[in-house]
Amino acid sequence: MKIQLINPNTSVAMTASLAEAAQPLLRPGNQLLAVTNGSGPASIEGHYDEALSVPGLLQAIREGERDGAEGHVIACFGDPGLLAAREIARFPVIGIAEAAMHLATWVATGFSIVTTLGRTKVIARHLVERYGFHQHCRGIHAVEIPVLALDQDPDGLRRIMRTACLDALARDESGAIVLGCAGMSHLATELQEELGVPVIDGVSAALKMVEMLGELRLSTSKRGDLDFPLPKPYAGFLRGFAVGG
Repeated sequence: MKIQLINPNTSVAMTASLAEAAQPLLRPGNQLLAVTNGSGPASIEGHYDEALSVPGLLQAIREGERDGAEGHVIACFGDPGLLAAREIARFPVIGIAEAAMHLATWVATGFSIVTTLGRTKVIARHLVERYGFHQHCRGIHAVEIPVLALDQDPDGLRRIMRTACLDALARDESGAIVLGCAGMSHLATELQEELGVPVIDGVSAALKMVEMLGELRLSTSKRGDLDFPLPKPYAGFLRGFAVGG
């Protein structure tokens, strides 16, 4: 099974880091296709960034399926373009925020999200509401570190994250931590050991969910709103995104 891991921002270094962490998690025989968005923002830290990441992400989905991908992970905690991606894909598409929140409810009655910048907390809150986890998510906290700075001082970041997670657990009286950025995925194991509670990295969670769906031969329903897009012309620089016509 070929699984496409899509980084919706344009940071090649971040894609390489995500792939390095994800590769050992694959079941024997499965293959990881790590892809960097070919057009979009350098990092996704707001509604505007998220919106402009989606065309390149959708193009990556289409190209990935032409190259044999049988499942896709959207490696950004905003889950940008998730439903649109499911609409154009033949195979399962999982967003890391959705995957992480689902897993958190399997191991705790309440979880806290620790993310990057405070301005992105509202995006996480919208996803919590959309996915129906408002009774489980007890708080969303930001460490005020930009996405592209997450790999600049690994030891310092771990200390900051440990303090933020401990504070979140105490304030929220939660039993698990959800890491609110794909770029935090490399911290999950150490933080879990230090904190003594489940620490959930959405990239790992989404990858394993895609594998499970593939093994069960389940994919997105093409009945109703997630059927393939209707054929129609597109104008301007989006002309190439028209399907079926």
